[in-house]
Amino acid sequence: MSVEEILGFVTGAACVWLAVRQNVWTFPVGLANNVVFLVLFTGAGLYANAGLQVVYLVLGALGWYWWLRGGTDRGRLVVHGTPRAAWVVGLVAAAATTAALVAVLTTWTDSAVPFWDALTTSSSLLAQTMLGRKWIGNWWVWIATDVVLVGLYASQGLWLTAALYVGFVALCVQGLREWSAAGPDGAGPATGTAEPGAVGPAPAPVPDDAEPAR
Repeated sequence: MSVEEILGFVTGAACVWLAVRQNVWTFPVGLANNVVFLVLFTGAGLYANAGLQVVYLVLGALGWYWWLRGGTDRGRLVVHGTPRAAWVVGLVAAAATTAALVAVLTTWTDSAVPFWDALTTSSSLLAQTMLGRKWIGNWWVWIATDVVLVGLYASQGLWLTAALYVGFVALCVQGLREWSAAGPDGAGPATGTAEPGAVGPAPAPVPDDAEPAR
C-alpha cells in the first residue's frame, strides 16, 4: 500500500461525498485526486486510466465553472434530468472511444487489461461530463463504472483503491437518491457552506430527509 494509494483514497472519498451534497468544493478536491491517481495508475500499468486523470483536470475546471456560472443568467447550475439526446450521443461516443482506446493500448502499450481499462476510461469521461452539467443520470453511469473498477483494481493488487470504489458505489447510490429528490428543479448545493469562487449568498439547503424510499 503506497502513499499515493492512501492519498487517493482520502481525496477520492471526499470528492464523491461533496458531489453527492452538491457542494462545489468537489472540484478542487477532485483536481488534487486526479494528480494523485495519475501517478498511481501509471505505476500500475493502467495507462488509459492514468491518461483519464489528465482529461479529468480539464473537465473538473469546466465543471467548476458550470456549477457556479452555467445556470440561468450566469447563475449557479441546478439539478436536471438527462436529455434523451445526451444519452444517445454519450453512449455512442463512449463506445467509439472504447474501441479507439483498445486499439491504442494494444498496439502501443503493455497495458495489463486493455479492454477494461478502455471501457472504464470512456464511461468515466461520460459520467464526469454529465456530472459537470448536473444531469441526474451521471450517477447511473458512475455506479456501473465503479462496479467494474472494483474488479479491475483488485486484479492489479490495488486493494485499498478497490475498497474505495466499493464505497464509491454506495455514495453514488446516495447521490442518485438525493439528486432525484432535489431535481429537476433542485435548490442547488445541499449545504449552506462557503464555496470556492462563489459570489453572493448560498441557496437554500436541500433537507437531508427529502429523499425517496455514488
